[in-house]
Amino acid sequence: MFGFIPGLGMQEMLLLLLLGVLLFGRKLPDIGRSLGKTVIEFKKGVSGVEEEISNATSGMGKPAIEPEAVRPPQRVTPSGAPKFEDAPAASTSNLPPKV
Repeated sequence: MFGFIPGLGMQEMLLLLLLGVLLFGRKLPDIGRSLGKTVIEFKKGVSGVEEEISNATSGMGKPAIEPEAVRPPQRVTPSGAPKFEDAPAASTSNLPPKV
């Protein structure tokens, strides 16, 4: 009878309905209402994603973000060779204490 759950007959459905009423009681309408709102929000989200996909596929000729023009690689040459000092600068604050 119900194709979504194989082997679920009328007796099982009545048992589940009775169990739901016993467990949830007065909260059953609130649960149904919140479940309905959840399904509606899910459908809105899915339709939004479908619209984005259809917009993206229909505008395949031009991308949303224009890519930068490709430039050939450039060589970076230093202005001069690095210069190292033979003696470090004389500062007393960097020296360890003498024992």
